[in-house]
Amino acid sequence: MADFLVLLIKLTGNSITLLIIARAIMSFFPVDRDHSVVKLIYDLTEPILAPIRHLLPQTGMLDFSPMVVILVVILLEPVLETIVRSLF
Repeated sequence: MADFLVLLIKLTGNSITLLIIARAIMSFFPVDRDHSVVKLIYDLTEPILAPIRHLLPQTGMLDFSPMVVILVVILLEPVLETIVRSLF
């Protein structure tokens, strides 16, 4: 049971990280925001990025929320893994 939950935590963290990286890369290129894949990536990442964006000070055109979220995911994964392994 613990191994399954740890795998689920890692899969979720990796998925979030990859989606945010994809979104950051797309921001450098002119993409069609109405394309289904682009819309899906924005719809999945915006609920994660928006609260962080509101907490951070405005820095003009630079958005540091993707870096903050990825850092939180990287730091949170081992903590959650330790908690899961200690419970099961």
